Amino acid sequence: MRLQRLFGVSFVIVALGATTLYGLAQQQAAEAPASARPGLTRPAVAGVHGLVTAGHPIAASAGLQMLVKGGNAFDAAAAVGAMAGLGEPEMNGIGGNGFMTMYHRSSRKVWSLSMAGAAPKALKPEAMTPETLNAGMTAGITPGNIGGYLVQLQRFGTLSVADVLAPAIAYAEQGYPIDVMLAQSIARGRNNLAKYPTTAKIFLPNGEPLKAGELLKNPDYAATLRKLVEAEAQALKGGASRVAAIQAAYDRFYRGDIAQEIDRFFRENGGVLTAADLAAYAPQWQEPLHTTYRGHDVYSNPSTSRGGFEVVMGANLITPVDLKAAGQHSPAHLHAVIEAIKISKADIYRYVADPAFVRVPQTGLVSRGFAEARWRLFDQARAIPYPAPGVPEGTPEATPRAQGPAWDEHYDGELHTTSFSIVDRFGNAVGCTPTLGGLFGNNVVVGRTGLLLNNGMRIGSTSPYPTDVNYVGAGKIPILNNSPVVVLKDGTLAFVFGTPGGETIGQTQFQVLLNLIDFAQPVQAAIEAPRLVLEAAPNFYKPGAAITVQVEGRVPPATIAALEQMGHTVRVLPGWGSLGHMQVIRVDQVTGAMTAGADPRRTGYAMGY
Repeated sequence: MRLQRLFGVSFVIVALGATTLYGLAQQQAAEAPASARPGLTRPAVAGVHGLVTAGHPIAASAGLQMLVKGGNAFDAAAAVGAMAGLGEPEMNGIGGNGFMTMYHRSSRKVWSLSMAGAAPKALKPEAMTPETLNAGMTAGITPGNIGGYLVQLQRFGTLSVADVLAPAIAYAEQGYPIDVMLAQSIARGRNNLAKYPTTAKIFLPNGEPLKAGELLKNPDYAATLRKLVEAEAQALKGGASRVAAIQAAYDRFYRGDIAQEIDRFFRENGGVLTAADLAAYAPQWQEPLHTTYRGHDVYSNPSTSRGGFEVVMGANLITPVDLKAAGQHSPAHLHAVIEAIKISKADIYRYVADPAFVRVPQTGLVSRGFAEARWRLFDQARAIPYPAPGVPEGTPEATPRAQGPAWDEHYDGELHTTSFSIVDRFGNAVGCTPTLGGLFGNNVVVGRTGLLLNNGMRIGSTSPYPTDVNYVGAGKIPILNNSPVVVLKDGTLAFVFGTPGGETIGQTQFQVLLNLIDFAQPVQAAIEAPRLVLEAAPNFYKPGAAITVQVEGRVPPATIAALEQMGHTVRVLPGWGSLGHMQVIRVDQVTGAMTAGADPRRTGYAMGY
C-alpha cells in the first residue's frame, strides 16, 4: 500500500507539470532560433521490467502500479482502462467502446478483442435525426469497454478485479486536479453537459465548469466499480475460482443491479437502451487482420473497425514504393502516402460494416492481388480523384439495403478517443483504443452509475445514406476506427502502438508504421514526426468527394509546394496540428531493450521501471 500511495502522489504531480511545462516549452521553442531548438520535446522512456504509455499520466500510473505489483500487461490494461475514464472523461470510459490488439507471449499468438456494443434493439432509425443520434437519451449504445477489460483479465491476467480497480476507485472518490485540456473540453461542451443534471453535478458543480487544477470527483463511478469488486469477493467467499469470480463481476454489470439501473434511467427519461441490450452483449475474440510489410508481421483489428483495414491495406498498397530512397517527408513519400490512404478508404467505406448484417469481403480486401490491382490507379506525378471502390474477391452479389431517411452529407470529424500501449517483463503486449465517440459521448451520465456512454450511432460512425452497408440499424454495431497495432519481427514482438483521432486513426497509424520500419526512427521521433491526414467533402462514402490534405506546418515548405503542383488541395496546420495522439513501445530485436514514447500533441505520458 505504501508503494502504491507513493506512486499515486508522484504521478499526480507529474500530470500537473506535464501540461504546464509542455506549453511553456512550446512557447520557448517557438521563440528560440532554429539552431537552439531541441530535436524532440521529450526523451523516450526506457523500462527493464515493463512500460506503459497512455493518453494521460494518471492512466499510465495505474498500469505501472499493476506491473510493480507483479501483474502482467493484461492486469495493467484493466487498471489503465478504468483510470483513463477519469483522466480523459471527455474521451473514453468503461461505458464506451473500443478495440484491443494483444500479443500473448507464452502462446506466441496475436489476438484482436472487440469491445464494441450495438445500437439498442428498440431503435427506430426512421424516427431519428442526426441530432438525436449524436447526443442525449437516444444517442447512447451498449457499453462495451468494461466487459472487454474483464474478459481479457479473466483469460490472460493474474491479479483480481479488486487489485486492478483499486487505483480508479481511490481517484474517483478522492478526486484529482484536472489538466488544462480537460478544463477546456468541459468549457467547450458546457451547453450540452448542463442539460442533464446527472452530468452537470460532476463537470459543472455550482453551475460552472471545472477549471484546471480543481478536483474532479465521481463517487457514483467509484460505487459502480466497488460493486464489481464486491461481486468478485462474494463469489470467492463462496468457493468460486478466480475465473468464476471475475465472471460474477461481469454478470453484475451486464445482468445484475447495474444493468437494471441503466434500464431504469433510460425508461424514465425517454431512452431506448434496455437491460436486454446489455444482457445480449459479449466482447468478441477475433483473428486479427494480418499482412507482412518489409519483413515484419503487422496485426490489427477487423470489422467492426475500419482503422485496421486502413493500416493493413495501406501497407499492401505502398509496398512497391521505395520510401527510404525517396526520403522522409519528400514529395514522393507523402504523395504515395496520400494516394494509398485515398484508395484504401474508397474500398473500406464501401464494404466494411457489422458482419452480422452484411458479408464483408475481408480476405479479398487485404489480399496482395487486390492491392496490386488497385495500385494501378496510382500516378506518381499527379493526384488522382477520390476513386470508386474496387471489387475484391468475395464481394457479395447483392447488399441488403436499410430503410430510413438520408441525412446531411457532412459529418463532424472531431471525435474523442484515447489509446494506451503496454509491454510487461514476460513479453506480453497490449494495445487498446477506447472511446466515447464524440465529446463526452452521449453527454448523459447514466443515473447513479457515474458512466457516460458512446454516441456510436452518430453520423460518421454510421453512414448518412440508407443505401450504404453501414447505415444505422437496431442491434447493429456501428463502425469504429479504433485499431491498435502489434508488429512482430521473425516471430518476436517489435512494436505495439495506437492512437485516437476518429477518422484519422488508421491514417496516423499507417504513417507511424512507415516511420518505424521504412525510416527506422526511434519511437519518440516516429511519434513527433510531422503528419498529414485526409478530409473528404461531403464524406468518404462518396466516390468523387473533394479531398483536402491537412499537413502539419513542420513539413518542409518545398514538399508542400510540390504536393500542390501535383494537384493536391493542401491545408497547412500551424505547428503540431493535433493530428492523432500516438503511444508507441518498441522492443529491440537484438538486446530486448524496451523503449516507450508518448505524443506531445495532447497529454500523453510514458512510464516504466
